Amino acid sequence: MERAILEAAVALLEEGIPLSALSIERIARTAGVGKATIYRRWPGKEALFLDLLREFEPPDPELPGTSARDDLWTLLESVRRRGLAQRSSVILHNVIVEMKSHPTLWEEYHRTVVAPRREATLAVVRRGIADGEFRADLEPELINDLLVGPMLMHTVHRPGAPLPDDLAERILAAALQGVGPRPQPDPRPEATPHPAG
Repeated sequence: MERAILEAAVALLEEGIPLSALSIERIARTAGVGKATIYRRWPGKEALFLDLLREFEPPDPELPGTSARDDLWTLLESVRRRGLAQRSSVILHNVIVEMKSHPTLWEEYHRTVVAPRREATLAVVRRGIADGEFRADLEPELINDLLVGPMLMHTVHRPGAPLPDDLAERILAAALQGVGPRPQPDPRPEATPHPAG
């Protein structure tokens, strides 16, 4: 039944009906169920739309747990794949755009989807600090932003930016190795010791 309701909402969106015009009553009629059936599963339209959005997004990944670096790669790759999904799905793109014009829905999306994902990344960063993989003199939030920020820039803030397969690895390598110039070898010849005598 839940699947039929979500599919009904998708069908209405595919017809070009904007999110703001979708009502529980219309979704119920399209799904062939009563409104009470929908309200038994979702407390309101916002909750239904959040589940609908999750239907289009790739699921959150399972972390390998081998190292903080490996886990961060997995999380960054997940962000990249969500970016690709948003670009390839007109409905997903339109739903996200429309959600931004509904502050309550957008705040709920951040509270139930974005914030838990950020906390999952922060937990990996804290573990990396505790295990000595990352510097202990930096705040976990700063390390998190240094690692996740570039991927969000590519996927969210620059929708035309390339999302190549190796992007997560390149971001990790650049952030963990630093972006300063590499030390150059000393051009002076090594001093030769004077023979004893």
